[in-house]
Amino acid sequence: MEERLHAKEDYARRLFGDLVPPSYAAAAAGAGVAERVEFASDRQIRARNKVSYRINHWPIWVWVFFIAPGPWTFDLFASGFNGRLVLWLAVVVLGTAVAGWLGRLPGVEPAPYIIRFTEDKPNPLYRRICYTFAWSAVLTFALLNLAGLTWAIVTGEWRLRQIYDAAYFPLAGSVWLLGAAGLLPRVRPSTKGEGHERRYFYGAVWAVCVAQPALWLLWTALPYGRGWDVLKLVVVTGLLAFMGHLARRGVLPRTRPIVPGELAVSD
Repeated sequence: MEERLHAKEDYARRLFGDLVPPSYAAAAAGAGVAERVEFASDRQIRARNKVSYRINHWPIWVWVFFIAPGPWTFDLFASGFNGRLVLWLAVVVLGTAVAGWLGRLPGVEPAPYIIRFTEDKPNPLYRRICYTFAWSAVLTFALLNLAGLTWAIVTGEWRLRQIYDAAYFPLAGSVWLLGAAGLLPRVRPSTKGEGHERRYFYGAVWAVCVAQPALWLLWTALPYGRGWDVLKLVVVTGLLAFMGHLARRGVLPRTRPIVPGELAVSD
C-alpha cells in the first residue's frame, strides 16, 4: 500500500511539480490526525510571489467579498445581474485590487507572510478579516441552503428567499463575531497553528465547493416535490460527508497536516 501511494505521488509531482509535496504515513510521523502528513522541510521556500501567483489569488477574494451580502447573492442566482450587483462588483473589484497592490490580500502579497509554522507570529489584520469573510462564505450559504431544503421537505413549501432575508445576516454576523474574537482557524491572533488550521479551512472549502454546485444543478434539473427534495438533501449531505472524510484523511490538496518544526511557506 505504501509503495502504491508513493508511486501515485511521484506521478502527481511529475504532472504538477511542487504543487504536490511528498507525504508520509501519519503514524510514522507521530501525527495520527490524518493518514498522511507533509514535512515542512520538503516544501519549496520562496522569497517572492510570482505575479501570476498573485493574480490567480485575486479572483478568490473578489468572489468572497462580492457574495458577502447574501440576499443580493440569492437574487444573482435567481434572476441574474442587476444594476445594484454590477455596482457592488465594481466596488469589490476596485477595493480588492487596491488591497492586493498594497500586499494586503492573502496570496496576493509580494512575498509570503508565513515561512515558519512554529513561529508565534502575529496574524495580520488583513488576513484575519479576509479569512473571516471566507469562513462566512463557506458556512453561511451551505447552512441556509440546507435549511431551506429541509423546510421544503417538512412543510412542502419553498421559503428559501424568506430564510435568507431572515437568517443570513444573523448567521453571517455570528461568524464575523467569531472571527473578530479570533476563534476561527486561520483567524487566530497567532499563525503558530497554521500547519493544522489550514487543513480545516481547505477541507470545508472542498466540501462546500463540491456540494453547492451539485445542489444548484439538482435544483435546476429536478422537479419540485417532497420525494425529489429528499433526494437532493441526501445527495448534498452525502457529498459534504464524503468530501469531509477525504479532507480528514488528508487525501485532498492542502488538507494534510504539515508537521511543524521546519521552514515552510503558507498561503
